[in-house]
Amino acid sequence: MSAEQWYTVGKIVNTHGIRGELKVVSQTDFAEARFASGSKLLLQKEDGSEQLSVVVGASRPHKNVYIVKLKGYDNINDVEKYKGWLLKVAGSDREPLAEGEYYYSDIIGCSVVTVEGEDLGTVTEILSPGANDVWVVEKAGRKPKQILLPYIDDVVLNVDVAAKSVTVKLMEGLI
Repeated sequence: MSAEQWYTVGKIVNTHGIRGELKVVSQTDFAEARFASGSKLLLQKEDGSEQLSVVVGASRPHKNVYIVKLKGYDNINDVEKYKGWLLKVAGSDREPLAEGEYYYSDIIGCSVVTVEGEDLGTVTEILSPGANDVWVVEKAGRKPKQILLPYIDDVVLNVDVAAKSVTVKLMEGLI
């Protein structure tokens, strides 16, 4: 049996009401599909020490979270212990992406090289401040330690997920 890769799609931050509903902060661009009725997820303690398979019964967006009801959990006492736990999806159940789209997990850890061949470091984080994502690149021993690269066509020229490599063109004033 091969070990399935699991990806975090949400974090349980609280309970909602007394009927077993949970407040979930979404960590996916596909929240409606992930939390749809019948969706199979893995409920995992943050330290990874405990996990169990669950099925979404129902969900709805509410302010900046999703209210998720899991099948078979009908009382606040059944779900209270899951506060702080993560909801994960199997790699085989991930949504297919269009050309030029990537999962965050595919980009984090990629080495970043300029068109001139200069090694800038590794993508450690992806920020979503507004119009476009910003990739945080860190290199040990360099000052400044971080470079913030806007994810736009003029800067990010090529992404090779298989080789874990990103080629960029630095614009004036970026570093």
